[in-house]
Amino acid sequence: MTHTDHAATPTEKSTDGDASALDSVDAAVAAFARGDPVCIHDAADREGETDVVYPASGVDAAAVRRMRNDAGGLVCVALADDVAEAYDLPFAQDAVDHALTADHDLDYDDRSSFSLTVNHVDTFTGITDDDRALTITRLADAAASARNGDAFDFAGEFRAPGHVHLLRAAPDLLAQREGHTELGIALADAADVEPAVVVCEMLDDATGGATAPTDARAYADREGIPYVEGSDLIAALR
Repeated sequence: MTHTDHAATPTEKSTDGDASALDSVDAAVAAFARGDPVCIHDAADREGETDVVYPASGVDAAAVRRMRNDAGGLVCVALADDVAEAYDLPFAQDAVDHALTADHDLDYDDRSSFSLTVNHVDTFTGITDDDRALTITRLADAAASARNGDAFDFAGEFRAPGHVHLLRAAPDLLAQREGHTELGIALADAADVEPAVVVCEMLDDATGGATAPTDARAYADREGIPYVEGSDLIAALR
């Protein structure tokens, strides 16, 4: 784990008087500090999705298996902006010279947070549960090293393209953008863990769309995973 000067407890930063909302944020922070997952719903007027979110250092093969089976979306690693800057990780639309990456409007945000895709050099195909878990945990180590000012040979440890999608958080986090990328990194800062988190959208098998918040909450309750609304995290952590 790494210490971040701007980390603070939700109670210290929240202006929301709703005790249940504070309880859900406190439970999410405590879970992250233990290396456990949380379920975060962003907002009905944004993507309207619930993501299963892990601190990257807490991911093993079983966690990857849970995300692909129980969630079903894209397994991505979100990195804090200063970490991405330390390793010269660009936004994908800035790095790829193609007409498809030209500026275009997103219905839910100003821009995409996608960066490169990577595999760790010690993986084989990169897609297996073990391979992705190795890539993810080494990304957590890279994030910790960048935040602590320690040397880390990023180019020597990872190759691109790969099977783990990197996301680059907005520099000012929730004051600038309110996506799962920023919600996850803000939660990691509050929990005093590495600024690297894994996010995976929950999809509904019957409809093919995003899992409804009520169903996502029911899943979280069954699995003993904290469920938190993005608005509550924003009120508490921004």
